[in-house]
Amino acid sequence: MPYTLITAATGARAHQLKQAFGDDVLLGDYRELPAFMISSGKMVQLPNPASVSYAHQMLTFCLDNDVAAVFPLEDTEAALLSEAIQLFNEFNITLHLPDDL
Repeated sequence: MPYTLITAATGARAHQLKQAFGDDVLLGDYRELPAFMISSGKMVQLPNPASVSYAHQMLTFCLDNDVAAVFPLEDTEAALLSEAIQLFNEFNITLHLPDDL
């Protein structure tokens, strides 16, 4: 079953969105996360938006983890991913940018 990925996992907004979508949600963050949260499967480590290949790394993550929709909650993430929206669309991955929320 496809997942919805919500970034900025350590923030309250991510958890509010997660409640709206139910069980098929991955919470992820590029910041360091507690090991027990990652090992329990409650959160995932995401690529850092400072990387020059951030959009491609995120696309690879989505394809590897059966992600069909992404909610990038941080402005930096959203700006970088918005430049690659066509690429994500080609793989049937929907980007829900902050303007969509």
